[in-house]
Amino acid sequence: MPLVESGNEPASATEAAVDPATARAYWIKTSGLMWTVLAMWFVAGFGIHLFAVQLNPIHIFGFPLAYYFAAQGSLIIFVVGLFWFARRQNQIDEEHGVQED
Repeated sequence: MPLVESGNEPASATEAAVDPATARAYWIKTSGLMWTVLAMWFVAGFGIHLFAVQLNPIHIFGFPLAYYFAAQGSLIIFVVGLFWFARRQNQIDEEHGVQED
């Protein structure tokens, strides 16, 4: 990302040469991604467990479904979500020309 220098002062990340319209579009996509990941986290971490009593009659590998979600499912969703978030954020960065070198 090119930086703008003024006089003898060193360039900083706050002086990035990105026009306001691009910065706004970038922030809209980035914040949308953030809210999507937070919603996935909430559903996997809390939402599914609110229905534990209804999910317990279903068994996976001999364990009640609610236990399986608590012990394995939520963690798998969190890790996959982190990798998906990083990949998608890199795509957004490249789309708006603010990717890291």
